[in-house]
Amino acid sequence: MVTRGNNKRTIFEDDFDRELFCRQLDRVAAKYGWRIIAYALMGNHYHLVLAIGERGLSRGMCELNTGHATVFNLRHGRINHLFGKRYWNRRIRTDSELMRVVRYVVQNPRRAGVTRRLDEYRWTSYGATVGLALSRILLAKDELLALFGRTPRTAIAAFREFCAHTAWRDTSGGSLRDGSRAPP
Repeated sequence: MVTRGNNKRTIFEDDFDRELFCRQLDRVAAKYGWRIIAYALMGNHYHLVLAIGERGLSRGMCELNTGHATVFNLRHGRINHLFGKRYWNRRIRTDSELMRVVRYVVQNPRRAGVTRRLDEYRWTSYGATVGLALSRILLAKDELLALFGRTPRTAIAAFREFCAHTAWRDTSGGSLRDGSRAPP
């Protein structure tokens, strides 16, 4: 799932904006039964890899984006739309596809030229998944790591190795992993 700023403009001016977004995301995820597998918060967009619950995606996304836009606009003296088009997403159908999408998401800062090492960028789930940082978001990292190995140690090593490889052909339009119906 990806949401971009209107006209590719900034949606996070500072770390406080990102922290507020993370709190809002946790609240919305709990309310709608989402499990957050991976994320990346960039300057003008964000990526979420979600397993969605029975309550779906659309209303939660509306609540998340409206809440963030309202607070952002108040904090920064803005008016009008923060986000451009509606979020976009696609259903993830296999574990291997999920693995590739997560890699794409956590590599986003590297592709954007923000950092060279994945663990240097604070605003992805990578550091929390490999145990180098506390997660800012309630993260379903055990669910992800189970795809990479039977023990935490081997799973983390395999995940790190998998993410170290640049996969430029990966594309991530979004992420629904379970059998829920995707929004139109």
